[in-house]
This record gives sequence, C-alpha cells and structure tokens, in this order.
Amino acid sequence: KGSRRNCRGWHPRRMSRPTSLNLRPKLMVALTARMLLVTACAVLFAQSQSETAGVQDDTRIVADLGSRVAKYLDLRKKAGNSPKPAKEPAKLAESRKQIADKAVSERADAKPRDVFTAEIAAYFKRRIAATFAGSEGAKIRASLRRAEPVHGVALKAKGGYPQGVPLQSTPPTVLLNLPRLPKELEYRMVDHDFALHDTVTNLIVDFIPNAIPASQDR
Repeated sequence: KGSRRNCRGWHPRRMSRPTSLNLRPKLMVALTARMLLVTACAVLFAQSQSETAGVQDDTRIVADLGSRVAKYLDLRKKAGNSPKPAKEPAKLAESRKQIADKAVSERADAKPRDVFTAEIAAYFKRRIAATFAGSEGAKIRASLRRAEPVHGVALKAKGGYPQGVPLQSTPPTVLLNLPRLPKELEYRMVDHDFALHDTVTNLIVDFIPNAIPASQDR
C-alpha cells in the first residue's frame, strides 16, 4: 500500500515541486526589475557624464574665443585706442580711418576664421539656433522685422562695415546666450551672417556665414 500511495503522488518529495515552481515567476520578476533598475541607473549616469563633458567643452570653447579676442585687441590697440576728438564729422571719420588702416596693417597676416574658428562657429550656431527655436523665438523675429533688416551684403574679414548699411543691433535675448565681449566690440547680424564688429575702427574682425536660421521670416 505504501508503494501505491507513493505512486499516486503522496510522497513528500513530490509535494515540494509545485512550491518550487511557484517561486520561479516571482524570482524572474524580481531579477527583471533589478536589471531594469541597473540599466536605468547606467543610462542616467551616461547622460550625466555626457552633459558634464558638454559643459566642459563649451567652457573651453568660450575661453578660446576670449583669448583670440584679446589677441586681436592687443594688435589693434597698437594702431590706436580711439579716434581723436573732433567737432567736424569729417575729421572724426578721417581719424577713425587712420586707426583702421593701421589696424589692418598690424593684422596683415590675419585671415578669416582666426577668431571664429570652425569649433567656435559651430558653438555660436548651436546657441543662436537654440535661441530662435525657444519660447522667445517669435519675439526675436518680430524685433528684427521692426528694425532695419540687412539683405544682400557681402562681408569681408578685415574689411570695413559696408557704407550706408544700417548697424542692426543684436536682440538682447540672443546676446544673453552668447559670450560677453569687451566694450570695443559688438556682435552684428548682417542678413543671415553673424559678424564681430570693431566699433572703434568700423572693421569686421571676423564673421560666421549662415549663422542665423534661414527659416526665420525677416
């Protein structure tokens, strides 16, 4: 009889199997949850590392821009800090032109992208595009339309700002997202190009072609 009962599944070792089988799904769920948690932590860590690296890259790029701007000003100041005071506009313009000519001579070896290198230009394009795509984008476009838009002007590094062309101010919202400049220099939007303008000599120090988003209605 004892052997028959064992055959019918009454043996103690037979009774333990269903309990073991019931635990397997719970273990699988727990393991899966733990794996998902570990994966999520790894993704967040990678994102954090990437963001930190991005901030470090931007800091390095801005520092590089600052050193290039300082180098330019050192050379330009050898030509003169500011025009001589004069009551007559013609004399003031002549004094400014003399400084500009000397500045060009001091920078005889300068060439396009000396200030706005490929890396710096890419940084500016990202910052400008992000600003136009943000919540203030519509206001920036409206502000530019109310100003005097500049179209069809060909810029030249080391060349003077084109005569008769309005000096369009860069909207403050855009300036807030860009590196600050010494008082002698200003950013200028000229059509879809973005220029570094020396206000003392009226020279275009350097410029970035097609830095302003082409989709904007100006």
